Amino acid sequence: MAEDIFRVELTASFLERLDAIEAFFSEADAGFAFDKLIAELRATVVPNLARFPRIGRRYLQNPPQSAEALAQFAALPQGSAKALREYLHGDYLILYAAVDIERTVYLLSIRHHRQLSFDFARLWPGST
Repeated sequence: MAEDIFRVELTASFLERLDAIEAFFSEADAGFAFDKLIAELRATVVPNLARFPRIGRRYLQNPPQSAEALAQFAALPQGSAKALREYLHGDYLILYAAVDIERTVYLLSIRHHRQLSFDFARLWPGST
């Protein structure tokens, strides 16, 4: 029996997040970590999602809490939120949509757990 393979596509927002991760590692003199991420995406993440598009946890298991996320959710085409999934790979959380009709996995976003800063003075000027 032939294996059921999905096509995996990187969206503009995913590529923007990769750029942000690359800049983050570059600032930290850790460019090797970005190279490792790209290699892992090619060798592990993309093949896993192509073969097992439902490997990630449904995103709606943890509904959004922020006003911005709720607004973005409301703007999605009806029923598309059910396609959203989270895939945890090492230190990265990947948001993707598996669309059965198109037999495509769309990589939507990626975040490294250390990208969130607690530098409140920089994040909120005047808070110090």
